[in-house]
Amino acid sequence: MRVAILGTGDVGRSLAKGFAGRGDDVMMGSREAGRAQAAARAAGATVRGGTFSEAASWGELGVLATSWSGTENALRLATPTTLAGKVVIDATNPLVSAPGKPPALALGHTDSGGEQVQRWLPDARVVKAFNIVGHAHMVRPEFPGGPPDMFYCGNDGSAKSTVAAILDDFGWSSIDIGDIEGARLLEPMCLLWVLYALRGGGWNHAFKLLKK
Repeated sequence: MRVAILGTGDVGRSLAKGFAGRGDDVMMGSREAGRAQAAARAAGATVRGGTFSEAASWGELGVLATSWSGTENALRLATPTTLAGKVVIDATNPLVSAPGKPPALALGHTDSGGEQVQRWLPDARVVKAFNIVGHAHMVRPEFPGGPPDMFYCGNDGSAKSTVAAILDDFGWSSIDIGDIEGARLLEPMCLLWVLYALRGGGWNHAFKLLKK
């Protein structure tokens, strides 16, 4: 499968390595092709780089791995029509921060970043996933208590099945929590993940739903 990674930061590079490792063709996208090409070289010998538009047009599946402040512009540069009909994994979190204050949600309670992404990409099949853990553990997470759970949500059942299979390949136990409105719950989980780390818990943790 051809996978377009929109974003060249830690999350984008980690997921690019993961997809390349399972045999997918991967292109990373950025505002500047040179920046994406440099990130692609760091992600793996088979990963290529280009602009947001080039990656989005080329990919059969998209992964949104931008900072929240750059997400709308990245999708505008990618051109939403290039992602029409495609599965788009939204790994972003609508976090904002101010000097001396902990991160906070830019959207929440009655809206979410996932829903906003779906509005920006009205014809794409958006699935929220990978947003509740740090980039170092997005692929093949290993914890003493066994594989953690990745919660995901979206409006299209077939798209969610595609993402569930990817999560399985990446070593996750996955849980479907419903439509894209579920991002209203998943994005605060990211904030909880971050605040625990900032209070001294470190960055090597993940969530697990325990069932009896």
